Amino acid sequence: MMSDIKNVEYGLEKIFEGAQDFLPLLGTDYVEFYVGNAKQAAHFYKSAFGFQSYAYKGLETGNREYASYVVKQDKIKIVLTTPLNSKSPINDHIVKHGDGVKVVALWVDDATKSWEETTKRGAKSFMEPTIEKDEHGEVVRSGIYTYGETVHIFVERKNYNGVFLPGYQKWESDYNPEPTGLKFIDHMVGNVGWNEMDKWVKFYEDVMGFVNFLSFDDKQIHTEYSALMSKVMSNGNGRIKFPINEPAEGKKKSQIEEYLDFYEGPGAQHIAVATDDIITTVSKLRARGIEFLSTPPEEYYRAVPGRLEEHSHELREDIETLKGLGIMIDADEEGYLLQIFTKPVEDRPTLFFEIIQRMGARGFGAGNFKALFESIEREQEKRGTL
Repeated sequence: MMSDIKNVEYGLEKIFEGAQDFLPLLGTDYVEFYVGNAKQAAHFYKSAFGFQSYAYKGLETGNREYASYVVKQDKIKIVLTTPLNSKSPINDHIVKHGDGVKVVALWVDDATKSWEETTKRGAKSFMEPTIEKDEHGEVVRSGIYTYGETVHIFVERKNYNGVFLPGYQKWESDYNPEPTGLKFIDHMVGNVGWNEMDKWVKFYEDVMGFVNFLSFDDKQIHTEYSALMSKVMSNGNGRIKFPINEPAEGKKKSQIEEYLDFYEGPGAQHIAVATDDIITTVSKLRARGIEFLSTPPEEYYRAVPGRLEEHSHELREDIETLKGLGIMIDADEEGYLLQIFTKPVEDRPTLFFEIIQRMGARGFGAGNFKALFESIEREQEKRGTL
């Protein structure tokens, strides 16, 4: 059966009917992690995920407070930042949360207007509009807080021709492994606390002009032991999508509760990155040591043709190949999608990545939720946190 999704209107003109244009967003600019050792983290993302050296800021560039390594693959830029002394406030974030996402930066045409429009609608300011200059031009950045200690920074770079941002230099390295086929960020998921989802849905609606175009409740997202609720927020042009998860009552502890316990608060749960060839991408990632959640059972793959319904004849990939790699399949009215989830990429069971290939589908794999969460529960059981 095709995914049973409520509150879905798939025509773009319907999905974004009434979406406000006071905050036009051009795309995701970068994602910044606060980490304990940025040099080593950068090596991991290069070696394991196929990112390339891109830009650097630190002692050699005159910054004595922190070091930042920027790695890039196609349109994805990840900034890995570590403090250079014990007094840095970045330490507080790392001590509390472990390595995690601090900044989800959004590319805009006017960072000053973006800050003004969001703060006057109730956003708490993180960074007032600031002009940063070097010999390559200028960038304007501003920022607001969202759930937990996570922030959105608005980046206006139309007058800049440098490598990344003023203060950074090009990072040239002899070691640049081949990319794995990751293209861009499809969506980013945030976990919030009990009874907080509607508060943050309203924040994205009122403060940022987003719309809620998909909703899943605990009747749809549950297993024998645990449950959660989720709402997907999107901006007007559909380039930025932020699903928001909240735990729900179950017999045992859900993955969202586990995250909140170990991250010690709300934060970014996972980053979904798109590929045009998920079989090749996942094969390369597995060969480089990336660990994925366990493969769904045999009956899951036997049921795939029936679940795809009218899209079953469109499936280009061999089901046995997908099963061998643990890749899941789902469909909606527009087409099908292929997806797989890594295990957490740090020792705390917090942040993980999703690899996704869309073949027309605009959904988020609702038909895979049960198989996915049962796989996550098997990992929770190993960790003693179920």
